[in-house]
Amino acid sequence: MKVFKVGCLIAFMLATTGAVATPPNIILLMADDMGWAQTSYYGHPLLKTPNLDDMAASGLRMDRFYAGAPSCTPTRASVMTGRIARRTGAARVGDSINKQEKMLSIAFREAGYATAHFGKWHLNAVNTPEHPLPGDDPHNPGELGFDYWLSETNQFNLNPILSRMGERVQLQGEGSEVIVQEALKFIADQTAQDKPTFVVIWYASPHRPMKASNADAQPFLAATDRVSADHHAEIVAMDRSIGMLRDGLRNLKIADNSLVWFTSDNGGLPNIDHPSQCGDAARKSGAPEADTLAVGCHTGIHPDTTGHLRGFKKDLYEGGLRVPTIIEWPDGISPRISHFPSGTVDMFPTLIEIADLDPDSINKVHDGISLVPAFKAEPARRDQPLGFIAGGSMWLDNDWKLIHTWDNKYELYNVVGDPREEQNLLDQFPDRAARMRQQLVAWNKSVERSMTGADYPKGRVLPSGR
Repeated sequence: MKVFKVGCLIAFMLATTGAVATPPNIILLMADDMGWAQTSYYGHPLLKTPNLDDMAASGLRMDRFYAGAPSCTPTRASVMTGRIARRTGAARVGDSINKQEKMLSIAFREAGYATAHFGKWHLNAVNTPEHPLPGDDPHNPGELGFDYWLSETNQFNLNPILSRMGERVQLQGEGSEVIVQEALKFIADQTAQDKPTFVVIWYASPHRPMKASNADAQPFLAATDRVSADHHAEIVAMDRSIGMLRDGLRNLKIADNSLVWFTSDNGGLPNIDHPSQCGDAARKSGAPEADTLAVGCHTGIHPDTTGHLRGFKKDLYEGGLRVPTIIEWPDGISPRISHFPSGTVDMFPTLIEIADLDPDSINKVHDGISLVPAFKAEPARRDQPLGFIAGGSMWLDNDWKLIHTWDNKYELYNVVGDPREEQNLLDQFPDRAARMRQQLVAWNKSVERSMTGADYPKGRVLPSGR
């Protein structure tokens, strides 16, 4: 069956009705360390997320969507480039992305969009305690395609100190709500000028250290410990900010033609304490989390963050990579639930098609596909498997996952029939395992070539990634 591009279909409809095309606004939302099961639409035993629930009912709920890596920086790099992070220089947390990369923000700016970043950045190596994100940092958002930015290199919570275009500013309020309020001001200003917007809102919640308002944390204290209560409370505040965003878009009368894409940067946090001496006393003490972190105590999050999935953040199992994801776009998406395997590397190719960006705005060597066909109906299968690297490596081919562990062992799972990944099928399906292993090895070689700069015009990585 031939699939028509949304851009072509819209152009045809507009030509026949005499209407004038209006480019859609694009708003990308990303939680930080939010697990796959941490929404009430998935039946979480404590959390209520009414705004995410409403988004899920109104848009495309993607139940098999994968972060580009099981950790922060690499996933953010995959969003901005459509490439697995090891190709981009941002292979590990705290790495800076190569400035030779073709960036999603630059593609939108060159297409006439106003571009802005709000919240956590984490694509720069510099982390100066006295400043949230210096203006002279060569990898700040302004250097990488954003006209406006209000950002922090890493974490922020209540009454955040952020960097507004390099100037340190103190803001009042809950961090998630603050950055959404600021984003809405930017969107309103651009809308008044009839200019479409590309806005990236990257939350710092619910990443450690957690610090929520007492009002948001109080309802959870009867059911769990203080650290877990603060963790859940940060999700509640983030959900509330998403409601503020959606209301703001409606008030500006641009909601129907605005695509809002929510996801998380990696799977959820473990439900076990580390180290073991943390114990119940530390979890239930009510001491500030910063105090427990100072003595090396990472308390677990209760209830479990990933539902029935195996593993957590930093793992190549489903719990480390599968994340809650919703795309809402009233003018372009029919509400439904999708089980199509997809991930953050697909965002750039999808948005090229949606916003009619230059096809050459993405590096020719990239790892994603356009998800536009999934906006209307479920594709039969994914032709291009998804690859992941974190310690070991992983190859996801529709229902099947091959893991190559750090100690050079292989595991094969059918993640549809066995989402808990309890049964290693390597011996039962040797031919499939061998074929997937061959594909993974070839893909890894491609990634290694990219790491040398082979995909860049000069054929090498320049100093400072320039």
